Parts: sequence; C-alpha cells; structure tokens
Amino acid sequence: MAEPQQLRPDGSDPDPLAVAERWCEEGRGVAVATVISTWGSSPRPVGSQLVLDEDGRFAGSVSGGCIEGAVIAEGIEAIRDGRPRVLDFGVSNERAWEVGLTCGGKVRVYVEPVED
Repeated sequence: MAEPQQLRPDGSDPDPLAVAERWCEEGRGVAVATVISTWGSSPRPVGSQLVLDEDGRFAGSVSGGCIEGAVIAEGIEAIRDGRPRVLDFGVSNERAWEVGLTCGGKVRVYVEPVED
C-alpha cells in the first residue's frame, strides 16, 4: 500500500476533497469513502472522509487506521469496476476482527468512484 498524503506544514491533515480534486485533474482514478453511520465506540464521526487513487495513495481517515486497509482495497476495486458499495464493520463481523475493529463499535462506510 502507498504512503498517505503528506501533512500540511502546520501538521494538520490535507482536505481530502481538495486532494481528490487535484488527483482527478491529474488524470488519476479516484474514489471517496465516507462514514455514513456509527454505533457505539467509533474512532471517526459520521461524515469523515478518505480519498484514494488507483495506486492506493490516500488522504483523510474513516477510522483512525483500524479499517482503512480494507476500505482502501474496496476503493481500488470501486475505481476499477465503477460501482459504489457500502461496507459494514462491527464486532459481529469477522472481517472487523481481521482489520482490527475490536473496540466494540460499528462503522458503515460508503465508497464511490469519482467520475470525470
């Protein structure tokens, strides 16, 4: 997986949608992942976003790291097949344990490819 987008000089994260816009202008395939619902313990609130390109470069966050690898992999697939998807992670979901979401919460993430 590629390295995340560099932080701003003040140490803050770059605006994910501004990064997505720049990547689209550069001709990259891009997807946007957005937290659409949470329940219980969740590291990021509803509305948090992560953007990624077809090479796995990303900016932003949907989970503080615990599920982002799986979200990025699904985002790359969304870029390839052109189809949006909803991802569910939670303590009852085996995949959540695989990616490290053991905090007792549930997170639902909408992933969509960006069309030109």
